[in-house]
Amino acid sequence: MTASTSKIEPADAPGAVPGTRKHFLRQVLRLAGPYWKCERRGKVRFATLSLLLLTVAQVGLTVWGNYWNRALFDALEQRSVRGVLVQVAVFVLIFVISIVVTGAHLLVKRWLQLDWRAWLTDQLTGRWMEEGRHYRLLFSAGEHDNPDQRIAEDIRIATESAIALAHSLVFSLLILGMFIDILWSVSGSIVVPGTDVQVPGYMVPLAFVYAALGSAFGWMIGRPLVRSTNALQAAEATFRFGLSRVREHSDAIALIHGEPMERTGSAVRFRQVVREWNRQSLAYLGLVSFGTGYGALLPVFPLLVAAPQYIAGAMSLGVLMQAAQAFQRLTSALSWPVDNIGEIARCRASAERVLSLDEAIHRMDATVRERGGPRIVLDRSDRARLAIEDLSIADPSGEILLEHFSAEIHRGERVLITGHPVVTGGLFKVIGGLWPLGSGRVVLPGDGEMLFVPQRPFLPEGTLREVLCYPCPPEAFTDDDIRQAMACAGIAWIAPRLDERDDWEQVLSRRAQQRIGFTRVLLQRPAWVFMEEATDAFEPEGERLILEMLRGELPDTTLVTITFRFHQGLEKLHDRTLELERGPKPTSRLNVPLRNGDAPL
Repeated sequence: MTASTSKIEPADAPGAVPGTRKHFLRQVLRLAGPYWKCERRGKVRFATLSLLLLTVAQVGLTVWGNYWNRALFDALEQRSVRGVLVQVAVFVLIFVISIVVTGAHLLVKRWLQLDWRAWLTDQLTGRWMEEGRHYRLLFSAGEHDNPDQRIAEDIRIATESAIALAHSLVFSLLILGMFIDILWSVSGSIVVPGTDVQVPGYMVPLAFVYAALGSAFGWMIGRPLVRSTNALQAAEATFRFGLSRVREHSDAIALIHGEPMERTGSAVRFRQVVREWNRQSLAYLGLVSFGTGYGALLPVFPLLVAAPQYIAGAMSLGVLMQAAQAFQRLTSALSWPVDNIGEIARCRASAERVLSLDEAIHRMDATVRERGGPRIVLDRSDRARLAIEDLSIADPSGEILLEHFSAEIHRGERVLITGHPVVTGGLFKVIGGLWPLGSGRVVLPGDGEMLFVPQRPFLPEGTLREVLCYPCPPEAFTDDDIRQAMACAGIAWIAPRLDERDDWEQVLSRRAQQRIGFTRVLLQRPAWVFMEEATDAFEPEGERLILEMLRGELPDTTLVTITFRFHQGLEKLHDRTLELERGPKPTSRLNVPLRNGDAPL
């Protein structure tokens, strides 16, 4: 039957999902704010309070240092040896306390940065991996490329930068409050030339004007840095992902001599990195040039402004130096946005990438959330059967792959499902809970564990023992159990390497990897086994031996074999066959039973 052109529309429109960039701060708080309410909130809040108190202590030391600076220069102006020695002793005290406070602040800040990163990584990784979202996300629209790097790298940058920026902002605000009062009191007043108008604390408004002009020009010059930093981080992530793909598929690339194409692709991706790097360099050039001039003028400007007061004898040398230092502290606090524009850009770019991944997951869930729209419902009963009721499967575009399919599979049956590869593969994913797009209901059996054996088993990093037992811990099985299962699956030859670590995906052939999948079946002995092209690396005779072995070792287990490589020998190893093509009606028939002489391997 020809493919249907009907469509299943998503339950929710993507626009209904929260997360537009105009509400950036709100979205950040929604994603990361619950950290301060998490199960370990006691430690988190204590660390946050400690960080705040240590920041206050740093501000207090800065103010103390400002008054010490005044006292030192007054002692020097008076040529008082005793006064200078007293100030040296005071400096030693300030120095020691500063080291202690700074060290404690560093440790608390880094603990908070790491703990927040760990919490957010756990939250986002959990949501990404739950319910097969990491798989379904591959077929979803949105900006969510390289989710692994967004979780590993961008969360790190965002959390570290956010806490560092928050600390520096609080420090600057406290400095602002303290040094406005200091500068107001020490700068005295000045008479406007040609009038009798006196301006008290005249250096305070000058500091605001100086910082305002600097901030305005700095933001104008630095705005391109935000866009260029975001683009550079995206290009870097794409470049790393390309190299990682080459490593994962190195055998296939080497066999077909695809190295020139991969080198070309890598060079193209790196050229994009270079372009974005150059754009960022130009953005930095303007900002650094302005910052250099702004910073060079800062120590000189307050001295020139306050010099008339000193020359007129209205202030001592110590007061002059205190006023100049207070002016610098005040303008530095007011210039926080300009001084941190690069770090703000870096933090925002990483936060944007993390938010994009989170929003893509929200958007994907919204398309399958039941709000009047169709979706595939997975239930579990206490009966020993798998029931598929009026199932329709759709692809990501909404096109129907399979329509109005119903079937029942009972405990102990051997069922072969064959037909169109897209349809059979879609059914395998639906039963496994990976694919909710469509309509209908699948009632999973409740009488035992279910195990899914894909075409290419996942081989995690670790020892061969850990690979064979995955996802169970190695301690769950004895050596005898593991070796017996390996022998039955046909990989006894590799048993001496049980406790060795290696890159097993590269070491083992495709057929050996599939035999590892069957070893897991024999170790875990589930009640239901669903296999999708799990024997496609075998010739027909080897395929027959493997399936007969499973029948003999697991006589009460239901075996559902999903394949599009149909042949008569495979059919005879099953009780019945379901043929699925694109369309509403599958074909079902009983198979010829196994001969009495057939025996398991």
